Amino acid sequence: MVREIRQAILFNLVTLLLLGGLYPLVLWGVGAVAFPAQAEGSLVRRPDGTAIGSRLIAQPFERMEYFRPRPSAVGFNAAGSGGSNLGPSNPDLVKEVAERLAAVRAREGEDAGPVPSELVTASGSGLDPHIPPAAAALQAARVAKARGAPIERVSALIEEHTEPPLLGFLGRPRVDVLELNLALDTAFGPPR
Repeated sequence: MVREIRQAILFNLVTLLLLGGLYPLVLWGVGAVAFPAQAEGSLVRRPDGTAIGSRLIAQPFERMEYFRPRPSAVGFNAAGSGGSNLGPSNPDLVKEVAERLAAVRAREGEDAGPVPSELVTASGSGLDPHIPPAAAALQAARVAKARGAPIERVSALIEEHTEPPLLGFLGRPRVDVLELNLALDTAFGPPR
């Protein structure tokens, strides 16, 4: 019986070292060498090297000179990722979406056209950094006016920052809001 206990303890220790230590360490090392940017969190950096965000996590933009991301059910808090868990027939969700739609129409103009659902509904993670090109196009006139920039140049920036579906067919075209807003600052200077 003592022999079986010793074997069980030894098996647990070896398994713990292999699966809890060595295996994660090897995967981390391979990831750091093969995919260094992704291993660091896909950080977006200023020219001086300071991190200002991640390509994977949305940030709130409230100023009129910037494009806005999808609403967040978690207040853009990356530590608390998650959706609202409200179903489509829940009166609270219906009220929230109606309020967001009214806010978008007021901000973008009543005659702005159809509002993409991504501007009035939060993503499942609450941190989706992308919007569809149609959602960016809806905001282009406001951003151009606020920056005193030609709408054609702002629309061109949207086009330049539209990412195609993965492998050409998985998903939909999308625009990373942080990168688009940084491109605005590069093209027109940061707002005062």
